Amino acid sequence: MNEVLIEGRRLRLRRANVTDLNYIMTLQFTPENLKFIVPFNREYHHAIIASDGSEKLDVIVEELDSGSSVGYFMLRKMDSPCVEFTHVIIGRKGLGYGREALNLLLKWAFEMKDFHRVWIDCKDYNKIVLHLYESLGFVREGFLREYLLTNGVYENLIVLGMLDREYFSTD
Repeated sequence: MNEVLIEGRRLRLRRANVTDLNYIMTLQFTPENLKFIVPFNREYHHAIIASDGSEKLDVIVEELDSGSSVGYFMLRKMDSPCVEFTHVIIGRKGLGYGREALNLLLKWAFEMKDFHRVWIDCKDYNKIVLHLYESLGFVREGFLREYLLTNGVYENLIVLGMLDREYFSTD
């Protein structure tokens, strides 16, 4: 069964299942996405999908009209009041799906699941995504210098967060 988390105007967010593993792996290892994330292997995702979803969740973004998968998220630390959004990958770029999917995910996190805080990080050179996050109300909380080692080069991460009261004050 495809457990639906939330639906919007054009998109649906649902819990991933084993039939989504190839899609998730393809999105992670597509060169234009890979430079912005640290990928996890198939076994890691399989364990998340097989779990009860209380601590981690793989989420598929689908078009409502076609049912086609257009993106993927991972949620972590769901067993605390502060959930992490990670692996925010939209496969069909340039259509506003990233903004819509993140808005749906924020609504789900704050309005349906009652999280106190959500947070996300991104590499400092990922300017498009950084702008998107900040335009949605995420606040820069930290700068982790030379935090990730990628292909022999240390990269910086920017940490952003949003509190429940910040989310609800934008309504």
